[in-house]
Amino acid sequence: MTTMLKKKDWSAHTRRALTATEIVANLAKIEGWSLSGDGAQVAIEKTYHFANYYETISFVNAVAFVANAQDHHPDLSVQFNRCVVRLNTHDVQGISATDFDCASRFDALLA
Repeated sequence: MTTMLKKKDWSAHTRRALTATEIVANLAKIEGWSLSGDGAQVAIEKTYHFANYYETISFVNAVAFVANAQDHHPDLSVQFNRCVVRLNTHDVQGISATDFDCASRFDALLA
């Protein structure tokens, strides 16, 4: 099984909200992601663009598969030729390492 699809056991890790410095450092490591919202609604977000609806939905289905395996589900906004993926960790009311791990996995779907 590839690393992207291998389930990570988050129960073995104590999740915590990352500091602003940690968030900025992690954002620098992943292309196209940005900070969105504030307070408990803060998230990282990326818009993926596609040629058509079929490609968009194929990506959405792949994201759903990975998110389910990771037990970490993003908010998705789906249009004809694009999908906005928004990640935060509700139980820490902020952004955690889990969000950045999943962001990297979603990017790998198109690598």
